Amino acid sequence: MVVLKFGGTSVGKPERMKKIAELVLGTPGKKIVVLSALSGTTNALVAIGDNLLAGQKAKAEEETVALEKHYQTFIKELYGSESFHAIGQEIVSRFFIFIRMLAAGKFDNKGYRELLAQGELISTELFYQHLQERKISARLLPALYFMSIDENDEPELEKISERLKPLVNSLTNVDIIITQGYICRNNRNEIDNLKRGGSDYTASLIGAAIRAQEIQIWTDIDGMHNNDPRIVKKTVPISELTFDEASELAYFGAKILHPSTIVPAQKYNVPVRLKNTMDEKAPGTIITGKGSSIGSFKAIAAKDGITAINIRSSRMLMAYGFLRRVFEVFENHKTSIDMITTSEVAVSLTIDNSTHLTSIENELNKFGTIEVDKDQTIICIVGQKITEQKGVLKQIFDSLSEIPVRMVSCGGSTNNVSVLVEKQYKEKALNALNEGLFGLK
Repeated sequence: MVVLKFGGTSVGKPERMKKIAELVLGTPGKKIVVLSALSGTTNALVAIGDNLLAGQKAKAEEETVALEKHYQTFIKELYGSESFHAIGQEIVSRFFIFIRMLAAGKFDNKGYRELLAQGELISTELFYQHLQERKISARLLPALYFMSIDENDEPELEKISERLKPLVNSLTNVDIIITQGYICRNNRNEIDNLKRGGSDYTASLIGAAIRAQEIQIWTDIDGMHNNDPRIVKKTVPISELTFDEASELAYFGAKILHPSTIVPAQKYNVPVRLKNTMDEKAPGTIITGKGSSIGSFKAIAAKDGITAINIRSSRMLMAYGFLRRVFEVFENHKTSIDMITTSEVAVSLTIDNSTHLTSIENELNKFGTIEVDKDQTIICIVGQKITEQKGVLKQIFDSLSEIPVRMVSCGGSTNNVSVLVEKQYKEKALNALNEGLFGLK
């Protein structure tokens, strides 16, 4: 069985949803199709929810009317017959009645999560009815039947597998099963979600849960590129990556993959293939557990919104337990650390979530002098065991000779060298590395 995931841009227009049907039909064997909300829908639902939480009901209704009009136009172009256009009207009407019911009541965080789930629920139902109009056999299997997270918002993979396998096995005469990405139930059995970009994560969890033959992530770009094509003009797609390489790239900013996607697939060694809905003949990128060419640079990714914190203290010199106490501050505020470097009297580290920064600073002031630099960017250079090769750091720093580097992380992973620069140098750094490491300019 193959799992195919299609993102918001892939289902964002009626002609693209029709194209997805062709891609699904062209994939042999039994398959589970995971769909995101139509592009722009989640942003619109967030705006509606934010207005409702702020007590701006009139503004929320304006957003609701605009979104409903978009769906009315969408179904006119999606369905060819009057009977199925009527079915589409009923679907849209039902969903927007529910949205207005949420708005009319006491709107809280629970209602917010239910509101955000509507995008995936409506897109899958519209797609299912499109297949019905074309007389294509399929079943709609709600993700809320099997997808769950625990009290720490972590997916319960084994429980997902226990619920999902019997459901899939019971559909013996069905080759196409449609379900929603992103949405799930939490430990209180309430509707919840896997956060933004979570449809990739859903596909990987499903693929791992049923031990799929392959997980295919379909987007609007032909696989993972060696650099950010939005910033660097000359980039090339990468044909193969290992799970470890892909994880590093996803975590450090490669937008084609949700950072958590690789973990479930890697656990059960299920290959992940990145494909382009706009060019299905493009080979894309295959991600497996097999080793790729050792020592060669594979790709570069950049992660913005980084804050660097430097803690300088003479008490750190030859003192045991100092770093443990520093880390406890971040643990207590549930803030993860990306990079870290140390010297005899100082430690520098980075975080990508500044929600609790003020409280963290106040606690760290007990240890010594604190310096905080915002608007930083981590640039991650990835390749199979590159840190074990001679001259790697020289190549990187020769490329960055005109750019001030704030921090360097090397050795924590054999597949990754990371540098921290001010965000203003990001574009220059990515282009310089593209030329210095790949000979592309």
